Amino acid sequence: TGPEYAPRAPAGRGEARRGGGGSQRRHRRQQEGCRGEPKTLWGSSEPQAAPQQRTETLGFYESDRGRKKKRGLSDLSLLRFISAELTRGYFLEHNEAKYTERRERVYTCMRIPKELEKLMFFGIFLCLDAFLYIFTLLPLRVFLAMFRFITLPCYGLRDRRLLQPAQVCDMLKGVILVICYFMMHYVDYSMMYHLIRGQSVIKLYIIYNMLEVADRLFSSFGQDILDALYWTATEPKERKRAHIGVIPHFFMAVLYVFLHAILIMVQATTLNVAFNSHNKSLLTIMMSNNFVEIKGSVFKKFEKNNLFQMSNSDIKERFTNYVLLLIVCLRNMEQFSWNPDHLWVLFPDVCMVVASEIAVDIVKHAFITKFNDITADVYSEYRASLAFDLVSSRQKNAYTDYSDSVSRRMGFIPLPLAVLLIRVVTSSIKVQGVLAYLCVVLFYCGLISLKVLNSIVLLGKSCQYVKEAKMEEKLFNPVPTATPGKSAGKPQSMFKSTHGISTDENRSTSVTNQPVHQKDNTPSLLVTSNSDQFLTTPDGEEKDISQDSSELKHRSSKKDLLEIDRFTICGNRID
Repeated sequence: TGPEYAPRAPAGRGEARRGGGGSQRRHRRQQEGCRGEPKTLWGSSEPQAAPQQRTETLGFYESDRGRKKKRGLSDLSLLRFISAELTRGYFLEHNEAKYTERRERVYTCMRIPKELEKLMFFGIFLCLDAFLYIFTLLPLRVFLAMFRFITLPCYGLRDRRLLQPAQVCDMLKGVILVICYFMMHYVDYSMMYHLIRGQSVIKLYIIYNMLEVADRLFSSFGQDILDALYWTATEPKERKRAHIGVIPHFFMAVLYVFLHAILIMVQATTLNVAFNSHNKSLLTIMMSNNFVEIKGSVFKKFEKNNLFQMSNSDIKERFTNYVLLLIVCLRNMEQFSWNPDHLWVLFPDVCMVVASEIAVDIVKHAFITKFNDITADVYSEYRASLAFDLVSSRQKNAYTDYSDSVSRRMGFIPLPLAVLLIRVVTSSIKVQGVLAYLCVVLFYCGLISLKVLNSIVLLGKSCQYVKEAKMEEKLFNPVPTATPGKSAGKPQSMFKSTHGISTDENRSTSVTNQPVHQKDNTPSLLVTSNSDQFLTTPDGEEKDISQDSSELKHRSSKKDLLEIDRFTICGNRID
């Protein structure tokens, strides 16, 4: 046994009385210690384990029970807590990735205004190009089509068609424009103005919101009506008839353009009432409506394609507001006998409306990109996608006119807006005398010059953007052609590709030749690798031939930007 168990000398009676209890307690503690620490054969205990590391809790370390007992009251004082708060430190580099990401988000939000406005600037000039086309080149193209139709006996019947498909579409647009213009004469603008002015402010605010919703719905469905008319009038006639006829489609198109023009007129009249109100309360409420748009958009989940849809919608909305402001200024200047001093009275309100629209778009896009981790470089991709439409519409095998391509992409349909603007200009400006007609001719020549100059600059910029985005292969790859008249309902070898399955609609090599049967609103595609997505998804029969259902499901969930069109123009739909 150890030395602690050595025999002791017998103690005296008094000592036994005083220390007997102490020796028994000491002996009991020693026995308890022996139970907790097993002995080896040689009587020595195993080496004890290292003391456990103390954990940190709320800035203090847990101490042993003995230390807690020995700690004085001064250690738990308020001064010690305040001293710990004043001297404690932390190191941001321990979470470097987190703070680097936060800094990049700040830089992204700072870049959003510049990148967004570059996209808006390019998109607005695209809309302006399509809008000027209605006033400048469309009348000339209609005149050439009518000249060909009149001089048709001189050419003989060598061609199967009386007019080429592009000429038929131009004549339909011209006839619709003229008919709707004369129908708009039966709508009294002055009576509509006084009717709206007599309503209360809250009622006008509700009416304006309803008009915005109706305008988006009309824009979403209107181009479908026009495309159905164009295809019905130009499709090959040897096929089995699967439509109700050209005349019903024509009346549907005229009714749509007329109703949409009236809708835009009511919007312009409501804005004019807001400008002419004394306390400007209605104008303030209408501008605050833009900020409500932030609440409905920012806190939703957005992907890159959905943000592209919203960007196209914002471009269209901003350009439409500019035209509405022009109409308001024309009507007000007419009422004040074209006094230039009144224009400076309207100028602050116009700037306020434009500034509020720009501010709302910047805030909305900045926070959408922040919450969804989208970089600012995505707006250059959007700009390249819009540029691709312009470049592809200039090719010989283009499937549509560029103005229709803008309508499909952004939901901007220029026909109703052009009808209303012509109606307002002709009623506001009186043309009398030879000098006045000469000024009209010079103004028309200036519009043509502006349209041509705008088109040249846009085409050059579009080629630059397409080259920077490396999208040239989608333009210059060879396109398989087929003989006109073949039925597209039969699967043929034109869907084959060496690198993968790619879809391509039958198209002719010239814009004056009619392409083979293709479904309405389905743009033709260019051959490229299977990693690329195109303007539309393939037709049902092509899907069965080219891909299985699982691959189609995966690819359809991640659409390319070139697939996004005005079908989602109503804003923030999540696919």
